[in-house]
Amino acid sequence: MNQPRSTPRVVAVRTPSKHYDILIGHGLLGSAPSWQGLPRCTHAVLVSNPTVFALHGEQALASMRAMAPRTSQVLLPDGEAYKDWSNLNTVFDHLLREGCDRKAMLFALGGGVVGDMAGFAAACYMRGVPFVQLPTTLLAQVDSSVGGKTAINHPLGKNMIGAFQQPERVLCDLATLATLPPRELRAGLAEVIKYAPIADPALMDWLEAHLDALLAGDAEALAHAVQRSCEIKADVVGSDERESGRRAILNFGHTFGHAIEAGLGYGQWLHGEAVGCGMVIAATLSADLGLITRAFAERVARLVQRAGLPVEAPALGLDRWFELMAVDKKAEAGDTRYVLIDAPGSATLRAVPRTLVEAAIRRHTVAPRAGAALPA
Repeated sequence: MNQPRSTPRVVAVRTPSKHYDILIGHGLLGSAPSWQGLPRCTHAVLVSNPTVFALHGEQALASMRAMAPRTSQVLLPDGEAYKDWSNLNTVFDHLLREGCDRKAMLFALGGGVVGDMAGFAAACYMRGVPFVQLPTTLLAQVDSSVGGKTAINHPLGKNMIGAFQQPERVLCDLATLATLPPRELRAGLAEVIKYAPIADPALMDWLEAHLDALLAGDAEALAHAVQRSCEIKADVVGSDERESGRRAILNFGHTFGHAIEAGLGYGQWLHGEAVGCGMVIAATLSADLGLITRAFAERVARLVQRAGLPVEAPALGLDRWFELMAVDKKAEAGDTRYVLIDAPGSATLRAVPRTLVEAAIRRHTVAPRAGAALPA
């Protein structure tokens, strides 16, 4: 494995509501300079889950103790199925029991679920307290920790209840990726792949050339993938913080992916697995509409498949598909709108006739049992 850089890479996020930096490097959780410049706080609260805390919690707490007179931690159950009101209240219960005031600061140590829960809690507690993202999964480092979208799930729709709350900083410690199970690493690659067809054709070429290195956990390849992903997301978020226009393109594959997650039951497929499959359906739909060539759609599908992600969806039933997609946040006036590729490196958002969407779903559907079976 390549020797990691000692100096972190920095990606600046500049939105109307907040300016902050994403730091990318090895050993950032225990590096004092990475924590300097954060707002002073009376109480630093670590939000994590038992799995991640056992691996990285004490290192994070040691750095937090150096910046706050009081520290504590609250651990949430591990998994998408627990991203709900009940477990969000666990965070609020802790903050209230500990007597946390408006100068408290939350630190989200974990993947997308922990980041969303801690961020939403920070947005709500006393009408807003600061928080810091400490993402420990590839998916969180390249996507969910950046941009300030926080939410919990509802049985009728994923991420439908939430708030925009930008973090004070994002610390992407690449050393934490070495502890990821292979399935989690593959799921994270879906969000890296997402950026290529919608924003950066050169990234598509790079991913095709370096995918084996990414799957093997190569330090330099992962650092580049995280940095380029964050650069693209920072650019998009900076121009459209609250998803009123351009930012919606970052949901490429997510309308279909969220339907898979909700239709199977949260936690059956990982978010990245569902998004990978959703991207394949969306690329096929883009080709069916004549926006891109069939060859480019197949190129997207090959990259998803090479990453070890599913390219065939479970048979939810067409009516169930459309029921679930109708509550997608991009729906307007009853019309579901889909993020489509309109040229390599460019995306558009539009409503599509149901018959064409049905055809694309059918083309990538297998029996429920086969579709739900994924490698551990």
